Amino acid sequence: MAVSIDIQKKFRGFELRVKLESGSGAMGILGASGSGKSMTLRCIAGIEKPDAGRIIVNGKTMFDSERGINLKPQERRIGYLFQNYALFPTMTVEENIGCGFRGRRNSTCGGKAERAVKIGDFIQRYQLQGLEKHYPSQLSGGQQQRVALARMMIGEPEMILLDEPFSALDGYLKDVMQRDMQDFLKDYPGDMMLVTHSRDEAYKFCTHLMLMREGRAMISGEIKEIFEHPKLLDAARLTGCKNFSRIERLDEHHLYALDWGIRLAVEEAVGQDVTHVGIRGHWMRPAEEERENCLPVEVTEYIETTFEHQYMIKNPRMAETQCVWWMRPKSSFSERADEGVPPYLCLPPEHLMLLREN
Repeated sequence: MAVSIDIQKKFRGFELRVKLESGSGAMGILGASGSGKSMTLRCIAGIEKPDAGRIIVNGKTMFDSERGINLKPQERRIGYLFQNYALFPTMTVEENIGCGFRGRRNSTCGGKAERAVKIGDFIQRYQLQGLEKHYPSQLSGGQQQRVALARMMIGEPEMILLDEPFSALDGYLKDVMQRDMQDFLKDYPGDMMLVTHSRDEAYKFCTHLMLMREGRAMISGEIKEIFEHPKLLDAARLTGCKNFSRIERLDEHHLYALDWGIRLAVEEAVGQDVTHVGIRGHWMRPAEEERENCLPVEVTEYIETTFEHQYMIKNPRMAETQCVWWMRPKSSFSERADEGVPPYLCLPPEHLMLLREN
């Protein structure tokens, strides 16, 4: 399914301006809170009306300000899973699921008896047997999500929009529900768009990604390519990189990292517009002797997390230097923090990201 979006909307001192051309698959929208992610979804679904622009999904025009087109939400055949699932509190599970028929022509959803059979089928499909007469307040978070999914899917949407569906969950429940969602998406024949502020969720569920900041789309493309080559300093930050240095360009494949005090060889050609170099903390490698791209190690701070050691490393040869953040997996919970700390860290050329300010 092809999606073409070019919309503008002003509200409460904030302006949304999003332009996106996307093919079929799973698209993630990643950005900080207040960047306009959810508003973009709401405009696609027809819950909010843009001030200007157009929205075309699979060749069907949903909104076009110049032509006066603005289809109602139920006419768009787009499913929307709200962050809090938005179940009707005074309706039972089967009544909530039945609401998914609203807006569809009677000829496409059958009579009352046929709808009851289909509701029963979706209750089975989403493992809600025995809960038909329960109200949302009597359900667990996972059960509520399955009811919301069943309500959305019984309307046979051509595209689904997921608005931070895991943001209110913690720990084990989030892992279980994400696994369930992955299983669900494997069987879903349409396309999906996911809004999230978690880079891990975006990477887990999506094949393509759009990064947003302050109502604007910064960059979009294939997700692995964006993580490998974010190109923009803010895009690298949004995808989780913590290590950056200003640079001095030496030649096409060499630079000097001003904040780390090290000369670096890089695989990618250093363009004239490159202002920073970055590297993810997991890509740095221990080294026992000094060679090209090796940073001398002085540990200034240590942070222990559940499954890895994290170190703040500075170059002891510089009086004033910016630390780099190095992540090292644990081999056991009893492993000491100083075990395995090398005299040097190697910054592999293939993992160095050349970035420009926005």
